Amino acid sequence: MPLGHLLPEITLLLGAVAIVLLAAFVPRKRQAWAAAVALITLLAAGAGTFAQWQAPAGPVFSGVWVIDDMAVAAKLLMLLSAAVAVALSPDWMRSDPRHGEYYALCLFSLLGAIMMASAHDAMELVVGVLLSSAAGYPLAAYHRGFTPALEAAMKYFLIGALANALLTIGVVIVFGLVGDTDYARAAEVFHAGTDTLALSIAVVCIITGLTYKLGAAPAHAWMPDVAQAAPAPVAAFLTVIPKIGAAVALARFVTLLPDTLMWPGVIALISVATMTLGNLAALAQTDVRRLLGWSSVSQSGYMLMAIVVIQSGVGGQAALLAFLAAYALANLLAFAVVTYLRGRTAIEDYHGLAYRRPLVTAALAVALLSLVGIPPLVGFFGKFLLFEVTIAAGYTWLAAAAALNTLVSLYYYLRVIAVTVFKEPRGEVHVLGRGSGAVLYLTLAVLLGASLGFEWVLGVLSP
Repeated sequence: MPLGHLLPEITLLLGAVAIVLLAAFVPRKRQAWAAAVALITLLAAGAGTFAQWQAPAGPVFSGVWVIDDMAVAAKLLMLLSAAVAVALSPDWMRSDPRHGEYYALCLFSLLGAIMMASAHDAMELVVGVLLSSAAGYPLAAYHRGFTPALEAAMKYFLIGALANALLTIGVVIVFGLVGDTDYARAAEVFHAGTDTLALSIAVVCIITGLTYKLGAAPAHAWMPDVAQAAPAPVAAFLTVIPKIGAAVALARFVTLLPDTLMWPGVIALISVATMTLGNLAALAQTDVRRLLGWSSVSQSGYMLMAIVVIQSGVGGQAALLAFLAAYALANLLAFAVVTYLRGRTAIEDYHGLAYRRPLVTAALAVALLSLVGIPPLVGFFGKFLLFEVTIAAGYTWLAAAAALNTLVSLYYYLRVIAVTVFKEPRGEVHVLGRGSGAVLYLTLAVLLGASLGFEWVLGVLSP
């Protein structure tokens, strides 16, 4: 069991421990040093992940861990997303006298999400979900004096307690049916035949548990609150990274199941319910951050389309990874704009923004148009692949529902863009420091580069 198989994860763990020790001993005015340590840790973990790119695919560490194209691509995407969120944080956290441990919590939560994506054992999946959740709760409530943040974190915690309990119950039932939590052994037993009722209950519990990390129905209600009230870099982190880990974990789990359970139909119904609920709720929002939270819910519905067809042999894995990459870049860019604008959240605060901050407005417009899927932005290509594989697998009705939802979403995304251009400016627009501005424009450049070179991005994500 070579430790090189876990080098990125060990790097994150050691980096998080080092940050905890650093934060405990350095003076308050030096707490921002922890951000540099976190970025160096992410860079080192990324290098370790790149080293796994050409490694033989398959389970390692007695079958509890897996290294394959999907796991490596997801890890790289999560590391990049975490780097953006961490780089946005020093300017935002500057007024917090003791914020060094914040970066350790980010790394621990990231490690949990990576465990979800790489788990090849049901107990490993549970540990990943719990680690990601336990570190996410204090992140959401990091501004302890801000009542809405505490309320959002409490909702995040309560829904997580129920969803994680259901996930654990499902894993216990699987263990009872199989006598093991290893995915390979579970697949053998499931396809050989087992108690269908018990397996159906286990599958429902596990899928419900993972919808919590996805921000999908029925465990989605925390997402808008966290997006609105958590620190803006945390909102960027929690609306992207756990979603990537959970999507890959769910895609890996459903490949174990026999077709007799009709699980694709169940996930397709969850997909439609999630995208419809997210888009309809976003229509009524007058708070931009809450609107982005409901948008994130709807995006979970779209990505579930790829999981529905993951076993159909039509390229569902490539479509899932491409869509996750497109969503991550656009959502991170949107929250980078919110962060740079000091967290301004009411839609009235964006009136006439194009006249005061034209480049920032352009970045926001690019992010929102990519989320809706307007060509030639990367979001269009991600959604196009989803529609292509969904129709190829025979789920035309699901693609039609997604197309209608996309039309609905166009209204509330364009509404935000419209007020920045067609409304009168409202006073001076104050921004954070140069660091967050540099991260904003770098993220914009990456999104535009991915849009121009999407074919290359797709080749990287699905070699």
